[in-house]
Formats: sequence, structure tokens, C-alpha cells
Amino acid sequence: MLRDVGILKGMQVSQIVPALLVVVSLATPAPAASQDAGRYRVSVDNAWFYQDVAGRRIARLTRGALVTAGATRNGWIQVTLDGWIFATSVGKSDRPDFDLLVTRTPNENLRAAPAGPLIAELAQGFGLKRATAPDSSGRWVHVSREGWVQRSALAPVADVVATRTADTTTDTSSIKGAPAPPRPGDTTRVDSTRAQPTRMTTLYRAADESGPEAGTIAADTPLRVLSRNGEWTRVQIEGWVKGGDLQAAPAGVQVGVTAAELRAEPQRYVGQALRWNLEFIAIQKADDLRPDIPSGASYVLARGPLPERGFVYVIVPDARLPAFRALNPLTAMTLTVRVRNGRSRYLGNPVVDLISLEGGVTP
Repeated sequence: MLRDVGILKGMQVSQIVPALLVVVSLATPAPAASQDAGRYRVSVDNAWFYQDVAGRRIARLTRGALVTAGATRNGWIQVTLDGWIFATSVGKSDRPDFDLLVTRTPNENLRAAPAGPLIAELAQGFGLKRATAPDSSGRWVHVSREGWVQRSALAPVADVVATRTADTTTDTSSIKGAPAPPRPGDTTRVDSTRAQPTRMTTLYRAADESGPEAGTIAADTPLRVLSRNGEWTRVQIEGWVKGGDLQAAPAGVQVGVTAAELRAEPQRYVGQALRWNLEFIAIQKADDLRPDIPSGASYVLARGPLPERGFVYVIVPDARLPAFRALNPLTAMTLTVRVRNGRSRYLGNPVVDLISLEGGVTP
């Protein structure tokens, strides 16, 4: 992923967020004036992570990243960064306060899960504590680090989801992640497969507040809960739209499928044809970080499907590369592709084969 982001740096700087630089230092615990334990979400872009209250700035955090709060002091909250990093990017620390140090130059990503959402970028020499053993593949290490963040850069995460009165007439046993229905006479439980927003709320295409929005849902709109993932709840909503407002999919091709759906259920879409609007970044050759692509094969690094911000690998036959070489970086293009892998092994990006390039217009 770092290589992919590096390609973007040399392009239209005004449209690409620059790489985040951090200053390395030792963390010094600070006494707390009060306690305010809970979960918070970074609510601003590029929030600073400090070693101490108003002290040295040692990292920038990604908007939408989740942190665990501890002590508070005036306008500051002590937080714990908890995430995963490539095992090959850290080494044993010679500092008493840390177990590991970042060894990759100039920096490495800290993620919420192996190949998951970005939390922060950590510079070479950044100290970390080992949280648990590496994952089953041995490629990722679970780490943590305490520091301080200004309260104004954080938003508390709500823990309560409103539910409706129990409905025992629907069989929910097939719903993934749904709780068992209430037992007869059990008046303490409600049907958690049904819910409704307590206020106007945003519907996201994926469990990521920094990701693309699908629209808004009015308060009291009936929803069905399909599954839960941490603080996020996947819901289903039914309604009506005018047929003239819909885009018909070509025969055998699906439209409206997101990359987030492929990542969540990577085997479900294998072999299926999709139509995607993507943003052209560059033409690359397969390397060791992309074993899902045949060795030496050419692929197009693209961003999307728009408006999603992730990356997609489009495998392109050599005979069809000239059409892509004629495109300028950041050109919007419409492709029909066939899914090879919904989530690549190391970086978690969809891998697809080109069927057709249907349009590419430089904005």
C-alpha cells in the first residue's frame, strides 16, 4: 500500500493528501487530573498525537480512527493507539519503555486490523509495545502506544442503538450475527434484528466513517439488522424509487457493487462481471506484495470505485495497455471488469481482470 500511495505523491499535489511525517521521541507518562475512559473517534483531518500534554508531536492520526481514552487534563485526553503493523517493519527495541521499534524507512502504516483501515503513519524509530502475539500468518504484529490528543480533535463514540418492540413472528436464525429470538416469557429481551435511528443519521457504504456515504436515513425509519462488527451495524432498508431514475445493468454485468462489499465477502463475487467508475493512477508490474497477480503481468493501479477512496488492481493484457498509456493520471474512466479476488492477500485490495474500457475523460 505504501508503494501505491507513493505513486500518488508525484501527481496533482492539490488533489492528493501528502504523506504524513512524524517526529520520533520517547513517551513520558503524565499524571492525570481526571478519568474519562471510553472510545473516541478522530473527528478532524491529520490530528496530532503528542507524547505529553502540549509536548512533542510524534504522529498524525487518520480521520475516523478509533482510540481508547484514559485520563484527561484540561483540554487533553490520553489515548491508546491499538493496531496492527507488518512484522517485517518492526524490530526489537533497546529502549526500556518499548518492546519494538519501527524499522521501515521513512515510515510504516498502523492499521486497525491486518490489512484493515489506516489509523496512523509511524516514522522509523517510533516506539511500540507488543499487545498480543502475531496473527496466524505471522505477517502482522499487534501493537499499542499511549499518548495525548487534544479533546477538540476527538468525538465520543455512542454505545447505544435504539431498538423496537419484540417481533417473534420472523425467523432470524439465518441472519449472520443476529442474536437468538427471545424465549417465551422472557420480558427482558427485545428483537435486536429490528432497529430505527434516533435522529437523522448517515448511511455509509462500508464500516468506515471516512469512507463514501450512501445517503441519510430519517429518524424512526424501520431498519433490519443484518450483522454487527464492533461499533458498526449493517442494516437493510426497503423503499421505493421511480424506475426512470435507475440505471439498467447490461446483460450479465452488475452495477452498484462496492469494493467494500468485495472485501467483506471476497469469495461471493469471484468470477462476476462488474461495471465500475475508477480513477486511473498508473500502470505497474506485479511484484512480491501482489501474489494474486501473475508474476510479471501488467496491471493498472486505480482508485475507487468512485467515490470510494481505496485502491483496485486491474489486470490488463499487454495488447490493451496503449489505451491506458494515453490516459493522464487522475483520469476518470468507466470499466467493465471480472473479479479475480475480492481481497488481495497482503494489502486487501480487489483484484479484477479487464473486460472493456468504456470511457476515460480527463477532468
